Amino acid sequence: MNIYVGNLNYRVKEADLQQVMEEYGEVTSVKVIMDRETGRSKGFAFIEMSDDAAATKAITELNGAEYFGRTMVVKEARPRA
Repeated sequence: MNIYVGNLNYRVKEADLQQVMEEYGEVTSVKVIMDRETGRSKGFAFIEMSDDAAATKAITELNGAEYFGRTMVVKEARPRA
């Protein structure tokens, strides 16, 4: 399952997110979206997990949780239109 994580602190790194998500199950990939011009994080990321049940549990427990001083938005990523 592909998961969208938004409202992230700009200091959050891919390794930080991977560590949090691995508490719920196997993480296939983590991609923090970066601004091409500034090289800074845009404040959101996409995480892929192989087990849908683990991903659903992570979404349920982490949506609205505070991380690096910000309230995260965690939900299933929608495919690009």
